[in-house]
This record gives sequence, C-alpha cells and structure tokens, in this order.
Amino acid sequence: MCRNSKMGLLSTPHAAHEHLTAYKLEPHLEETRTSLSIKKFIEKSQTSRLVLLLFVLLGTSMVIGDGVLTPTMSVVSAVSGLRIKAPELHENYTVLISCIILVGLFALQHYGTHRVGFLFAPILISWLLCISGIGIYNTIMWNPGVVRALSPHYIYYFFKKAGKDGWSSLGGLVLCITGAEAMFADLGHFSNLSIRIAFTAVVYPCLVVAYMGEAAYLSKHRKDLQQSFFKALPEGVFWPVFVIATLATVVGSQAIISATFSIISQCRALGCFPRVRIVHTSNHIHGQIYIPEVNWLLMLSCLMVTIGFRDASMIGNAYGLAVITVMLVTSCLMFLVITTVWRRSVLVALLFTVTFGSLESLYLSASIAKVHHGGWLPLLISLIILMVMFTWHYGTVKKREFEQQNKVSLDRLLSVSPSLGLVRVPGVCLVYSNVTNGVPPMFAHFVTNFPAFHRVLIFLCLQTLTVPKVPLDERFLIGRIGPPDSGLFRCIVRYGYKDGRLESYELENQLLLRVAQFLQQEGGRGSSTNGAMSVISEPCTLVVGAPGGADGGPKRVQFKGVEAAAEEELSQEAWELMEEREAGVSYMMGHTHVVAHESSPFLKKLAIDGVYGFLRRNSRSSAVSLGIPHSSLVEVGTVYRV
Repeated sequence: MCRNSKMGLLSTPHAAHEHLTAYKLEPHLEETRTSLSIKKFIEKSQTSRLVLLLFVLLGTSMVIGDGVLTPTMSVVSAVSGLRIKAPELHENYTVLISCIILVGLFALQHYGTHRVGFLFAPILISWLLCISGIGIYNTIMWNPGVVRALSPHYIYYFFKKAGKDGWSSLGGLVLCITGAEAMFADLGHFSNLSIRIAFTAVVYPCLVVAYMGEAAYLSKHRKDLQQSFFKALPEGVFWPVFVIATLATVVGSQAIISATFSIISQCRALGCFPRVRIVHTSNHIHGQIYIPEVNWLLMLSCLMVTIGFRDASMIGNAYGLAVITVMLVTSCLMFLVITTVWRRSVLVALLFTVTFGSLESLYLSASIAKVHHGGWLPLLISLIILMVMFTWHYGTVKKREFEQQNKVSLDRLLSVSPSLGLVRVPGVCLVYSNVTNGVPPMFAHFVTNFPAFHRVLIFLCLQTLTVPKVPLDERFLIGRIGPPDSGLFRCIVRYGYKDGRLESYELENQLLLRVAQFLQQEGGRGSSTNGAMSVISEPCTLVVGAPGGADGGPKRVQFKGVEAAAEEELSQEAWELMEEREAGVSYMMGHTHVVAHESSPFLKKLAIDGVYGFLRRNSRSSAVSLGIPHSSLVEVGTVYRV
C-alpha cells in the first residue's frame, strides 16, 4: 500500500525513484472515486495512518509469535504420544524429550535448509499418505456412515444441538487450519499454481479423510477423547507413525521458523526492527536466511513455554488465538488492497472482507474466550514484539526528521571554508547518512571541529524502497554536488526490502566504477550536471590511459568482483578519481546518541530514552551491519535531541 500511496508512516517513494520498473504497476483499472476517497482520508489523517501501522504490526508480531508457538505445539503434541504406549512414563520425561528435539531443531538452523531440504517433501508426502490411509481404515472399521458428515447441512444440526458449547468448540477446531498463516513463506520457493495444486489435490483431501477416520473411531470409543489420534492407530503401525509424526512436526516447525526469519529480515530493512545479523545459508537461493539472535531467542522462548505449560491443550489455546488473529488482520487489510491497489469496486472488497472476516471473527471470539486457559500467551508475546517494532520505528523516524531539519546547505559550507582553513587530504571518503540533499549535520559537526576532508567526497545514502527487489542496473543513482573542481558527489543506493546488502568492499568497487562512468558520461556531454542525478547501470571494465605515463600505454584497473563488460578510455577527471582511490578509501558515519528533549512528555522520554536507547545499545551498529573495516572507519559522535 505504501508503494502506491502515502498511507504509511514508512518513507514514501522519492521523486527520483518513480521511474523504477518495480514501481510500474501491471495493467489495472482506472482509479475509482472510492479508492481516491480512501487514499485521501488515510493520507490526510495522521491518526488513521498511525492506527493502520499499529494494526499491520499487530499481525506481523502475531506471525513472529507463531515462531514460538508452532514448534512448541507440534513437538509437544507428537512426543506426548509416547504416553499411549507407556502410561507409567512421567510427564517430566515427555517434556525433557520435547526440549531435546527443540534444541536440536534450532541448533541446526545455521546450516540452512538446503542441506536437508530434499528430505522435506518425502517426509510430508509419507505423513499425508499415512494419515489418509489410517483414516480410510478407521472409517471402514468403525463407522462407514461417518461419510455423510461431508454434507454441509450437518453444520446447522451441530450448532442447533450443541448451542453455546458448539461455539466454544470453535476455539479448538481452528487448530485444523493452523499453519496456513505462514503460507507466504512458501512463495519464495514455489509458484502460486504449485501451492494451489498441492493444497487442493493432496493436503486437503488427506486431512479430511484423516479427520473422518478419527471421528469414526470416536463414535465407538467416546472415552478416548484425549490423544485420540494415537489411540485410533492400529496396533502394528504405532511406532512407524510416531516416527513419521515426529519428523513431520520438525518439517512443519522449520517452515514457520524460516517464515519468521524472512519477515524479520524485511521488517529490519523497512526500519521496523532493530539491526540484527542476516546470514545467507545458500549461494543459489536468496530467500534462505538465518538470523542468529532471533534463532536463540526463539529457542529459549520455546523451551520456556514447553516447561511452563507442559499441557498441549493449553499451548493449543494460545496457538489458535495467534493464528486466527493473523488471518483476520490479513482479511481486513485486503479490503484496502482490493480498493486502493487493485482499484476494484468497494462492493467486491466488502464481499471478500465480510465473507472471510465474519467466519474468522466467529473463530476469534471463541479463541478469546479461552484467554485465561493459555490464550493470554500470544497476546503477551505480540505485545512485547509490537512495542519493540513500533518504538524502533518511531525512534528511527524521529532521528531522520532531526537530520532533515538540521542539515546544512552545501553553499553555506563552502562559503565558510576559507574562514575555517579547510584542508583537502588525499584519498576518497564515503560519508554515510540518511540525507538525500544538503549536508548531514554529522558532517558539518565534523568539519567545524576538524577542518579537513578528502579530495573526493561521496555522500552515500542507502535507501530501502517499498518494493521487493530493485534491479541491479537501476540500483545506483549518482550526481555531482558543488562546483566541478570540488570533488563532491552524492550517491543513492537503492535496495528492495528483499534485496541483500552489498558488503563494504564490493559496494566500494561498484560505487567508484559507477562514479567513473558518470564522469565519462558527463565528459561526453561536455558539461557539468551539478545537482542532477543519473542512473548508472552495470559498470564496465575501465582501461586507464595514464596521462604522462612512463610507457604511455594504457593500464587496466582491476576491481575484484566486477565482471568485464566493455572497455573505454578514462577522462582526466575519472583518472584522478582512480588515483585518489589508490591513496586510500575511508568511511565516515555518525555515532549518534538520540535523546528526548527536556520539554518532551513522559511517554516520549520513556520511548526514546528508555526503550529505543536500550535497543540501540544492544543491537548491531551500522558499521558492523554494513561490514565496514574498523581500520578505515571514522565515527563522529553527535547528540540528537528529538
């Protein structure tokens, strides 16, 4: 929604980014009056945009909370089947076995799924065929007439007879569809069509047959309500099914853990989550990532829930509430997507939202009734995650607002240069900031106290746009600032929220080659383009004709990791840029301390000085996240009073 309008508090598209192919929408209907009215209402109202962000973060935090509840629920429910064959086995032993499996599951995450991914499909196919086969056996063995339950009119008779108890049972029935809320994680590995075929032709029929067989068994064994799945197994297949069930829970848990890593990575890129380390576990599939800090926090949380609750039914109550909340939030947000992004009729949007939303609201009401029986857990987890995400985003927005309000114009800086006695030293300096025009306050503070900087100065801004990916040939936006002889440039490096960040050395190589290309293009036009920004595509291999060289012949400039695409002679200015690079490249960024203003209200001081300050002190620094070498780093200490 932020990609197509100004609905969110997230940074909206810069005018220079509008030509990106990622922003060009697919053919769509004309803007309707309804979509325009909704957009204008939300864009003009700060309160509505704030509520919308909180609503989105609520659903996001519930998905992250699923990363705690899904592995716990899956493993505990599978391991508890041991007590069917060994009734004398103490509950502590099943808890211990569950904890061992969970520790092993999270300990293997750093290896990535590509090493064992080939086992996932056979395990799940075996599991689905196994439960469907047992379902058919139980149906034939105990009550073939249960097939009539496929008729929808039994829904009416069920609620007519059960009354309030029928409504209350919906809080448990919702567990039949849990896992579907994490289906978005599959889109990184499979197509839409393959997922539809798999769920419609394989997963859904197998689950229906399995539940039908269990119902047939219970119709003759009403005392076996607890652990009915394992009790309904024929004697000879118990242990094989138990092993397959345990392996299937590990695979299912892996899916939601991967989904949690994925959504936290995207939240981090969009400024809604503290800086954490992203490890790419596969050289071929970008979506396979591992986040160490999140992995160990999830493991500790799973162990705490397993040891604290012990009972699978209480964990199930918590799990169901989290899942149905995610689904309801998604359905409500789809109303805005249908009307403002797809630009369909509001009646179509209402039909979709009312149809799915009413059903989900019914399940949600039954799940909320079980808050005191474990349902409070996802609310607590999501509240903590929501507070972290919103406070981090709020602090980041305030920090960027301060930088925009206190930036210094370049003309002013150059005008006071003679009085400061500025000295230009050899080399190139990349100045990291969030300011896309003007001079960041951090650099002005540095120059005022230490009047010297490098002969080539590049103000570098890394931006994450509201698109999944930015093509490599559209990533760098480069322009000159100041007079041609000042050696000052500005570069905006644009990423999508699914793009991986370039390491500092690779970024340095590609950036300087693109600046050299920019100078070549500028020289070809025969004029300076002060203030204009140009998109520089994939760089060429540059053959440098050294002016006044000893042998007079051209020299190839080698840059590791950049493929040769073409050859061209460097201009005088581009040659000087490469010479300065040989003198050394430094990196400069602010080491900021963000504090609330003394006159700020108490809640703002608590958010900025307390929560945001704590998160900044305990998250990875920008230099570490970007992989900048400490020996080349210059950090400028500043205090931002927001």
